[in-house]
Amino acid sequence: MSPLLLSVLLALVSAVAYAAAAIVQERVAASADGPRYAPLRSPAWWGSVLLNGVGAALHVAALAYGPLSVVQPLGALTIVFALPMAALFVGRRAGRRAWRGALMATVGLAGLLSLTTGAEARALADGDRWLLTACTVGVVAGLFTAAHLVGRSVLRSVVLAAAAGVSFGMASVFTKAVAEVWTPGAPLAEWTGLLVLSAFAVTGLLLSQASYRGAGLAAPLATVTVVNPVVAAAVGLTLFGEGFRYGAAGTVAALICGAVAAGGLVQLTLDRMTVPGEPPSVSGPVPAPKTGPGRGSSASEGDAPGPEVGQGVDVGAVPGTRPHLEVEMRSRAVAGRP
Repeated sequence: MSPLLLSVLLALVSAVAYAAAAIVQERVAASADGPRYAPLRSPAWWGSVLLNGVGAALHVAALAYGPLSVVQPLGALTIVFALPMAALFVGRRAGRRAWRGALMATVGLAGLLSLTTGAEARALADGDRWLLTACTVGVVAGLFTAAHLVGRSVLRSVVLAAAAGVSFGMASVFTKAVAEVWTPGAPLAEWTGLLVLSAFAVTGLLLSQASYRGAGLAAPLATVTVVNPVVAAAVGLTLFGEGFRYGAAGTVAALICGAVAAGGLVQLTLDRMTVPGEPPSVSGPVPAPKTGPGRGSSASEGDAPGPEVGQGVDVGAVPGTRPHLEVEMRSRAVAGRP
């Protein structure tokens, strides 16, 4: 197997692992009554942590065998894999708007990442590291505060997911910064960078877990999937000396791809905000229809004919288990009447 093909395979499996982790996190958030951010007593949640770790390890391995321009766009397939996997394994089906939003976010993100180049990259100075750390803490804290001021649960979850994406993106930045200067002879020389990236990774994990409560799977996952590499790419463009391919045309194409990805996120958010409510259930006794000669006295002109004279009305339960009350009425002859 060629190194490029192995890299693609590892990247695809990594995306599947991330998708499975997100599905488990969403199910834990939907069923747990415990802590929103860290359900430490849930074995399923620890399983999602393990799946996230596997996905990260496979992603790093894919980068070792293939170029960043191939591996990073494939990571955007996480949301595309997550929707059919959720439908298959947990019965969570997505509507047309959700699929449209997921595909728009994936295509836009993949296009944006494929246009980014790491040519002439430089190491991150200590001053830049501390500036990035302070800015990231401020942005995440601001998003965290804004999330708790938002009334709608879906919007709150999307804002928390954006904060998680920022944390994950900066963890990726510090991973790259540490890898640039790390040497086997002094493995702990970059302990401050390792500490910062670990803190950002854990923060992102806890915020992403909280984002799944009350918002379903697609919108939070797509937000994290898009914001994470966009933040990392923005830092790469400004501090690592990276750029876009094809000059001005590539920059314009990148802006278009970013707009498409943002439009996909909007579609996913609106999909969750416009989910129709359950039909109201009927409680209490159901009044029997009025009977009389010809038609019931409350029937409209378009109604079917009511019970004829000499007939009564049977009211019985419909066989089977139903979530809402259903009534079946059938006419029968009343014995003893002319």
